[in-house]
Amino acid sequence: MSSQYSCRFYENKYPEVDDVVMVNVQQIAEMGAYVKLLEYDNIEGMVLLSELSSRRIRSIQKLIRVGRNEVVTVLRVDKEKGYIDLSKKKVSSEDIISCEGKYQKSKAVNVIMRQIAEKFNEDIIRLYEAIVWPLAKKYGHCYDAFKLSINDDSILSKESFANSYLVTDEILKDIKKQIQRRMTPTVLRFRADVEVSCFNYEGIDAIKETLLRVEEELTTEATNDEDESISIKIKLVAAPLYVISTQCYNKNLGIEKLEEAIAKIGQYIGKYDGVCNVVMPPKAISANEDAELKALLENKELEEKGSDEDSDEESDDE
Repeated sequence: MSSQYSCRFYENKYPEVDDVVMVNVQQIAEMGAYVKLLEYDNIEGMVLLSELSSRRIRSIQKLIRVGRNEVVTVLRVDKEKGYIDLSKKKVSSEDIISCEGKYQKSKAVNVIMRQIAEKFNEDIIRLYEAIVWPLAKKYGHCYDAFKLSINDDSILSKESFANSYLVTDEILKDIKKQIQRRMTPTVLRFRADVEVSCFNYEGIDAIKETLLRVEEELTTEATNDEDESISIKIKLVAAPLYVISTQCYNKNLGIEKLEEAIAKIGQYIGKYDGVCNVVMPPKAISANEDAELKALLENKELEEKGSDEDSDEESDDE
């Protein structure tokens, strides 16, 4: 790719000592591994053999491989000669999580800015200087500013970049389009199938009461910007089979809510000596599966309406 469309992610040309950075392994030699610093326009660095592990090295290949991304700590930076010494053994699990999160954010921003640079034939480093790094200073990371801009137009307004002639209305408009396309959260849909039965005298009423109670208890409204509204729906497919569904942005939350619903159904129907058996455990479903489920439930409703109309006609005849 042309150098016009590639650049470092951060304002500093080189990382500082003790910074944790993401690298890609290029070559393994006797002294250690040659790498490229992915966040610093692929400048070269080296992970010395003695810095690969604090344990005895039996096989370098098990510790580091060509082509793989690694999280490492910066030991020394010689800006004049361009030498950067790195360490893998000094990296903690917390460092890895933090660095990977930051790298993914920076990469997402870079994809957007590269698209803008190519479309408007601009040098990407100038776009970073005018837009990305000022936003990073103000919001901690440009990615966070981009996310906030989805609901706050002032963040990417012309007034916010009044000192830069480079930031035009057309560029800002295109950035907003890219953000909407790439960074707007996707709603995930979840489903679980259960068989609920109760053969007591009040069995049917007990099942209805149980399912309504679970729907009401687990349907929640968001209390702050970080929470999500959750709506639990339980529909009859064909007795005793019921489908439990919900939708939200967080996969773990969606699965947890359906698991909680199943547990509560079992708990409440058990008081009536009923049972709840899991036919299909909670899972995220595709758009096609969601459409099939809707069609199934709609057909069920039509069948029930048809049965009700037939019953009404029979009553009128009598």
